[in-house]
Amino acid sequence: MNFTDEYWMQLALDQAQQAAAAGEVPVGAIVVRDNQLIGAGFNQPISLCDPTAHAEIVALRDASKKVSNYRLPDTTLYVTIEPCAMCAGALVHARIKRLVFGAPEPRAGAVVSNLQLLDGAHLNHRIEVQSGVLAEQSTEAMRTFFRSRRGGGEK
Repeated sequence: MNFTDEYWMQLALDQAQQAAAAGEVPVGAIVVRDNQLIGAGFNQPISLCDPTAHAEIVALRDASKKVSNYRLPDTTLYVTIEPCAMCAGALVHARIKRLVFGAPEPRAGAVVSNLQLLDGAHLNHRIEVQSGVLAEQSTEAMRTFFRSRRGGGEK
């Protein structure tokens, strides 16, 4: 069976909920190849004391271990929030074929919001990008998390 982008993004949202439950910023990511889940992760920089433990990096590490290769050609990475510069660079190095993300990240997003890092002519690998898949659910997960951290009030 071929699953839709929405199906896979829902799995990334499930990962984001795990992050929120652990007190981490609710970002989740999964890696898919040949219609099979090969990696999953959620934000864990606080719990792992690791500034690189963003959801995308954790998912890439998981997938790489499962396939015994740091390169992940012909894969799609689904992530609930637009990747930062570090994660965008990791996607290039991993040779991810396609990036699908939910909501833009106006402050640190490095794919469409600010730096457009994946568009650089100097890059030795190109990644197809699709945004907006379950964007409202991704935004709401962040909004709910930060609202609870502020004691329930609005901005």
